Amino acid sequence: MHRITLIPGDGTGPEIVEAARRVIEASGVKITWDVVDAGIDVMAEKGTPLPPEVLDSIRKNKVALKGPMTTPIGTGFRSVNVAIRKELDLYACLRPCKLYPGVRSRYESVNLVLVRENTEDLYAGIEFEQGKQETLELIKYINDKSAKAKIRDDSGVSIKPISIFGTERIVRFAFEYAMTNDRKKVTSVTKSNIMKFSDGLFMKVAERVAQDYPNIEYEHRLVDNMCMQLVQKPELYDVLVLPNLYGDILSDLCAGLVGGLGVAPGANIGKDCAVFEATHGSAPKYKGQNKVNPSAVILSGVLMLRHIGEEKAADRVEKAFAAVIKEGKSVTYDMKANRDDPTAVGTSQMADAIIERLDKA
Repeated sequence: MHRITLIPGDGTGPEIVEAARRVIEASGVKITWDVVDAGIDVMAEKGTPLPPEVLDSIRKNKVALKGPMTTPIGTGFRSVNVAIRKELDLYACLRPCKLYPGVRSRYESVNLVLVRENTEDLYAGIEFEQGKQETLELIKYINDKSAKAKIRDDSGVSIKPISIFGTERIVRFAFEYAMTNDRKKVTSVTKSNIMKFSDGLFMKVAERVAQDYPNIEYEHRLVDNMCMQLVQKPELYDVLVLPNLYGDILSDLCAGLVGGLGVAPGANIGKDCAVFEATHGSAPKYKGQNKVNPSAVILSGVLMLRHIGEEKAADRVEKAFAAVIKEGKSVTYDMKANRDDPTAVGTSQMADAIIERLDKA
């Protein structure tokens, strides 16, 4: 029996999480769900979109399945998702991008995995607002110490930290993932030709870590070239490991190769805990309409099943999902060739179709 934290989220989150929960349970895995609420819907009652009991539950259970959440405006939270990752040190963002037959794409076959560092880089949140006294003092300090181009006094400033520690653990995570999942190549991605002391450090550490994995091919690509490579010939790549910002951008690019964020699962993994979630937003305008595609949360559930050692159940769910998508009958409107197709089904009905396939397997 597994005890797993379940966070429905807000907007369309509760609907698609419920669809995923039903599919996961239909796989036969015994799970007790510890349901806790977070997001914009609990603000009035709790005074925060991230109540302490949510983090306490994840720390206790070690694993969570989470629905999308809206980031409240004017609350001091940059993002509830970011806050969870920081509080639990979920340093590795895992985003598989796999093309399933039946999903509309310009490509015939794509099977990539992005490993994004989650805690450093420009997304570390170290920023100095334009016009503030501390910002002016920082600009003066930098201008005094730097022989290169000067920063204008009317600038806002963001700091880009990349450490040996943070880089080594994310690159090692990528190689360990490649070994465990029979992947053949890891590609690190930076802009090290320009940012020599931050991206350059990431590249050098990645090269050093790669020496510990002689059976896995390793290469490095500059991020701009990598974007072109992925559009032209994604079949040449396997596992990509990237600093935070590039990982965010390229994960959306790769999702576009396989049909969009609606079919893009995700996981945020740390030493002690892991949170599995779709990469798309909460789409509040569709709340309660039984309309939104549950695929990304269902596939995140597949990642979760593999993480907790339920490989056979994960395989069954993925095969059932793939069969429903390939048939193209019981899918939501966005999965149809014509988005106005009257044969499109709702969120719950798509889950029903996957469960029916599981029952027949």
